[in-house]
Amino acid sequence: MNSSPAVVSVRDLTRTFRDFWGRPVSLALRGISFEIQPGEVFGLLGPNGSGKSTTLKAILGLLRPTSGSVQVFGREPDDRAVRERTGYLPEESYLYRQLTPRELLRFFANLQGLPPATARNRIGQLLEMTGLHHAADRPIREFSKGMARRVALAQALLGDPELLLLDEPTSGLDPLGCRQVKDLILTLARRGTTVLVSSHRMADMQDVCGRVAILLHGRIMVSGAVGELLRVDHSCRLTFPEPAPDDLAAIQELIRARTGAEAGLDHPARSLETFFVETVMGADDTEAHPSGSRPMTALAPFLRGTP
Repeated sequence: MNSSPAVVSVRDLTRTFRDFWGRPVSLALRGISFEIQPGEVFGLLGPNGSGKSTTLKAILGLLRPTSGSVQVFGREPDDRAVRERTGYLPEESYLYRQLTPRELLRFFANLQGLPPATARNRIGQLLEMTGLHHAADRPIREFSKGMARRVALAQALLGDPELLLLDEPTSGLDPLGCRQVKDLILTLARRGTTVLVSSHRMADMQDVCGRVAILLHGRIMVSGAVGELLRVDHSCRLTFPEPAPDDLAAIQELIRARTGAEAGLDHPARSLETFFVETVMGADDTEAHPSGSRPMTALAPFLRGTP
């Protein structure tokens, strides 16, 4: 069990939205509680309207609880020191579309008070990492949704955050981009970044999250480790190289004789996403995506602790 203080601690969080006259019109959160440990990838899973975005806004200090509490790094979420250590990717990428990616990142670097040399270095690394270096000086208004999403992801990482909040991080990305973002999340977690992912995309959550909480109507219906929640009890699967038909029949007969049960037979299968990524990455890519985004590269050096 992790003995370090929780990065995020949510206790009995309730949030009621009221109309102009102060009358309650929506109970968005109904006393939810959870903690996120250092270096953990934690998922908030639920349908639209379940309370995921309200929870994120409370953690960011953009909404105050009606009751209960939220602590981030042991402080109030709107503490300046907390915000300096937090990165956020919203569900909708609100970008200044007349700017280029380089100009946009420079603008946010100035807001964060990064020294000019540090800003230039990080911006170059992030543009390379997100596959946008070749499009760094094109107006964002010319970008596809997926390319704009990569710009927003670079902005979220610009301050080298210790806590990263991602709301539907793979929205608008093609399968290759989705896989690369999920690989990025896992890489960030391995180097110590704490990540909170909010999504209704089941595959995204299963692939990256160690623990999840399932929200519905503002309540946590169930939470726990992904492996434990998805495990099918009273059944097991044995995988080995496919034997000759006679050997396979003998193995099945042995199982039948020893257990009295009929053994099922199937073959392991790749996911369609894996098959797509393998096909695309194995293709002759001499054109190098002249107008679109290129594949994402390895983690930016400054995110690995290298200047």
